[in-house]
Amino acid sequence: MTNIFTLLAYLIGALPSSVWIGKKFYNTDVREHGSGNAGATNTFRVLGKKAGTIVLILDILKAWIAVSLLSTLAGNTNVEFQLALGLVAVLGHIFPIYIGFRGGKGIASLLGVIIAIHPAAALIAIGFFLITLLITKYVSLSSIIAAFAFPVLIYYYFEESNYSLIIFSIMVAVLVLFTHKKNIDRLFKNEESKVTILRKTFKRKEK
Repeated sequence: MTNIFTLLAYLIGALPSSVWIGKKFYNTDVREHGSGNAGATNTFRVLGKKAGTIVLILDILKAWIAVSLLSTLAGNTNVEFQLALGLVAVLGHIFPIYIGFRGGKGIASLLGVIIAIHPAAALIAIGFFLITLLITKYVSLSSIIAAFAFPVLIYYYFEESNYSLIIFSIMVAVLVLFTHKKNIDRLFKNEESKVTILRKTFKRKEK
């Protein structure tokens, strides 16, 4: 039974909202433009504010559903099982079976998992993201800062004693770092894309 819910978590997480919306309503595969990722940030960049917002919400929601709904249906709401479902859902987003395993970086989906498991830490991490974004205008750097703030919040601020949750929080930081290797390289070269806050357009340097 556990294997069935794990598979469902992957299939839900793998739903490629950015690619499907792009092809259906814009005749565009977002993976062929911008950063080449099938995530919310690149959708904002390629398709605009409306499509990007929808994709962002859907990517957060699908991970939240994979954790909260599936664990409830399975009758197993312990943290370890929820974390397992969440990680599988995020891997589904990064490696989606529906579109040849070329997905996004999993930031929005990770947020959905964190909201489902620890909403208070998620809210503060979002604050770190927004503050960094307002200051630097780099979505990638903001994501990295928020991801590294998460384990600090879990262990030091909330003083969580659940080792599975602590390990998960560290894995979040490592995963975000791994999926942003190219962004980090561009940051050091001053070639990373910037987002203009409160405007409809993205200012970026071409690779």
